[in-house]
Amino acid sequence: MNTNWIHHLDRGTGPWTLLHLHGTGGNETQLRGLGREIAPDATLLGVRGRSLDEGFPRFFRRFTAVRYDQAQIREEAAALAQFVQDAAQAYGLDPAKVLTLGYSNGANMALAALALQPQTFQGGLFLRPVMPLDDPPGADLSHARALILHGARDPYAAHAGAVTPYLTHSGAQVEEHTLNAGHELSQADVTLGAQWWARQTQ
Repeated sequence: MNTNWIHHLDRGTGPWTLLHLHGTGGNETQLRGLGREIAPDATLLGVRGRSLDEGFPRFFRRFTAVRYDQAQIREEAAALAQFVQDAAQAYGLDPAKVLTLGYSNGANMALAALALQPQTFQGGLFLRPVMPLDDPPGADLSHARALILHGARDPYAAHAGAVTPYLTHSGAQVEEHTLNAGHELSQADVTLGAQWWARQTQ
């Protein structure tokens, strides 16, 4: 496959693919264990972000904790969408059965890709997201389903308020919870994620 995305494929026995996108400083295997707990039968496709920000892999640059490089977000969203298409063809995956699991910076990348390239996947699990786009486009996301999990003590939670209104206004089916957690992940993320996955893919 002609790609410069570092990635890892872990084949499952079911028809669905879970594209997992790591947080700052992670890599293509950071969410592999979490993904397998949430989606036991899925093929797991992990991707490493291509932006080195302060020496750590990310999916796009940030200027401050909540100000992001808008041009790079759009470029990487298009490139990620192309990667998903290429990977589906190369590995024999069903492009109509791809959901994403994104954490922190990876959740923001997943949200941007869904907004900018709506057919990239059918929605997904967004763990500790904020809205990364300064001017998100109007999009038809009526095909998409989303699970949004916030942390009550997450210092970024105050900047997450635009996520669910944008998705619901765009037609997505959204389930949202605020957990007794900070920015870190918890067992509740696994439990709610697995329940949501089972409902979407049964």
